[in-house]
Amino acid sequence: MASPTNFLVHALLCLALATTAFSLSPKFHDKTCPQALPAIRKVVDAAVHRERRMGASLLRLHFHDCFVNGCDGSLLLDSTPAFETEKNALANLNSARGFEVVDQIKAEVDRVCGRPTVSCADILAVAARDSVVALGGPTWKVRLGRRDSTTASKALADSVLPLPFMDLAALINNFKNQGLNQRDLVALSGGHTIGLSQCAAFRNRIYNATNIDPAFAKERRATCPRTGGNTNLAPLDPTPAKFDTAYFKNLVKQRGLLTSDQALFNGGSTDKLVKSYSMNRDAFWDDFAKSMVKMGDIKPLTGKKGQIRVNCRKAN
Repeated sequence: MASPTNFLVHALLCLALATTAFSLSPKFHDKTCPQALPAIRKVVDAAVHRERRMGASLLRLHFHDCFVNGCDGSLLLDSTPAFETEKNALANLNSARGFEVVDQIKAEVDRVCGRPTVSCADILAVAARDSVVALGGPTWKVRLGRRDSTTASKALADSVLPLPFMDLAALINNFKNQGLNQRDLVALSGGHTIGLSQCAAFRNRIYNATNIDPAFAKERRATCPRTGGNTNLAPLDPTPAKFDTAYFKNLVKQRGLLTSDQALFNGGSTDKLVKSYSMNRDAFWDDFAKSMVKMGDIKPLTGKKGQIRVNCRKAN
């Protein structure tokens, strides 16, 4: 009969092997389909070339997927009799976009791999990285091996996705609930250095906020009236198609577009980091890359959990 000590050692060894087998790794698809990542980048580069804004949209999809029960591709699922799609959540409705590009990536990856071997969740993670690179930003090694969920939750999305009206305390708590700290909050918010926002998301700020540059508020009011024009777009920073530090420079000047943007530089605990990023691109890029990897590790489905979807919009 095995001794208790030997049994414990054996159990720990099995646990270690299980953890190793099912942990995410940049090399996860290297043997099964080495053509997968180049295929993803090819489609992303073409999509961003056609429309620069698409880079920000694809980055946002990964973010909004990971915050709702982990990085599992749940955001991509359409509604079924069993659940309502996360696309209808307040933070996604009429603003989450790029789904057709994800479909194109999935089709191309499955073609070059010969079968569905790369999950939609992994596709989102790689497409986010490739979008940032396509817009002149940093690169990082994406950890892979996620599997796809078979369900989604609009209710959960409504309760956990950060909103553009949040103050700093709410943002810190929101990210903390995902295992992310204040540095992650500021670095990942820097993703707003690319892309556009709809008038409805920033109207209250440009008409009612006191921590806003008056000239900037006047400029934004020209295309965002007090009533109507909810979907009119404005850039999140002056260079919305370039991954740079203009977002943080804007915050220092009280020219953040969203309430949640300016909250990061408003006399609070994140002011110092915002100021640092505004003056040091390399520091921002390094922290952004680290925080993207950290975010990509939120509750992935691995091993035999979940599935590899044939169609990103519906479970197999």
